[in-house]
Formats: sequence, C-alpha cells, structure tokens
Amino acid sequence: MTTATISDRQFEIIVAAGKILSASGVGGLTIKNLAREMGFSESAIYRHFDSKEEILVAMLNFLAEDMDERLSQVISSQKSPTENLEAIFLDQFAFFSKNPHFVVAVFSDGLMEASQKINAAILHIMQVKMKHLMPVIMLGQQQGFFTNAITTEEMMHIVMGSFRLQMFKWRIANFQFDIQRQGATMLHAISTLIKN
Repeated sequence: MTTATISDRQFEIIVAAGKILSASGVGGLTIKNLAREMGFSESAIYRHFDSKEEILVAMLNFLAEDMDERLSQVISSQKSPTENLEAIFLDQFAFFSKNPHFVVAVFSDGLMEASQKINAAILHIMQVKMKHLMPVIMLGQQQGFFTNAITTEEMMHIVMGSFRLQMFKWRIANFQFDIQRQGATMLHAISTLIKN
C-alpha cells in the first residue's frame, strides 16, 4: 500500500488509529475502539483492513513515503549542507506539529514486538530518513561545514537521536509546547556542536 494507492477512507482509519495510539497506547488500539472513534461498525473497518497489524503497517508505510516525498522537495543542491540539514528537521517538526497523532510512530519500537511486518516498516522509516540525511552530513564534512572529528555515521546517530529525544519530550508533555520553536532551538544547538 502506497500513498498513491491508499484510499481516503483508509487514510481516515490510519489517522484515527494514530489518535488512539497517542491517547491509549497499543493496548487501546482495538478494532472495536477504532470503530467507535470513527462512528463505524467493526465490519466497516474490516472492509478496509484485515487486522490491527495491517493498519499499523499502513500507517508506518504512509509516514515513510510521505517523509520521502517531503524531504526530496526540501533538500536542494542550491543550499549549503547546513541549510539542508536545517530544512530536513524543520520540515519534520512542521509535519508533526500539524499531525501529532503520528508521533507514536517515531517511538514505534514496541508497537508489536512479534510482528516482523511492523519491524520491517519501522526499519523502512529509519532508512528513508538516513537516505536523505547521510548525503547531507557527508557533503557537509567533505566541504568543511561539519567537523570530521567523528564519522558521518556517528554524526547521523547523534542528530537522529536528538530528534527522537525532542519528539519524546513533546509526547510525554502531551504536546503542550511549541515543537517547531523548541525544535529550532535544538537544531541550533546541534549545528553549533557539529560545525567545523
């Protein structure tokens, strides 16, 4: 299922599932609760998805593809590596600010431990982010914008880890602070740390 093939109704179900996950965790995400949230019958949900696992995989795949499209547009060869790094993260903060119900996917490690499909979808999200981030950091190091004191991979882990921590703080604060403003502050601190 891709963003191109997902129906409007499936998207509504994914959004509702994200809201339930944010409020009640994976234990609260049941077909019954989802049907209640949407004002549907349970059978109406099953017409679009076979299982809770399929809904979660669809959500994660949607997020990966949406991120891939967005980051492809914000990264530009006309910008410096520093500007591209900022563009990647400001875009992510803007997206989650508008869609806080998807934040749970950033912490999807424990969604369903036994599900290989969900683990593969989580890995795919990480790979998409790395696909865009790695060349920006590598170019920044080659051109002298970023320090070469640590490897590209280590720098990528520090940057991605900082993003995850910021999103985690926002989530446990029940989305009560301005993630775009706090994210920009975090980004400034990271830029200060990694610049050459």
